[in-house]
Amino acid sequence: MSGVCHILLPSFLRRAMRAFELKTLVRTSGCELTRIGRSRNWRLTASREQMTTIIELVRDSEEETWQWLIKVLEQQRGNFTQQELQNLVHRNPDITVNELVNLANCTLAEARNAIDAHEWADE
Repeated sequence: MSGVCHILLPSFLRRAMRAFELKTLVRTSGCELTRIGRSRNWRLTASREQMTTIIELVRDSEEETWQWLIKVLEQQRGNFTQQELQNLVHRNPDITVNELVNLANCTLAEARNAIDAHEWADE
């Protein structure tokens, strides 16, 4: 995976209901979430893998006011390479094609190729 990214989250606490829970959820992924000085802005320091974990956790929570964070993280994370998709499938061997497309924001063909490569590597 690539290096660490610094993502600005303006008005983090004002955008999210139950912000304390969201901060705890974000920090469970192993990344750093800090307030910038005395402002309303926060900074998230995370790797691409940690961003993917946060996206997955926020989607699972189904909290409406947290969905903006998914959009910000998906924009900053960028696209996965084929090797990164295969690594993701290797860590989650029971993942479906649709789940991989949603999680990695990749095409259906890329998801199928990653899953096929994982299944053929086992045999």
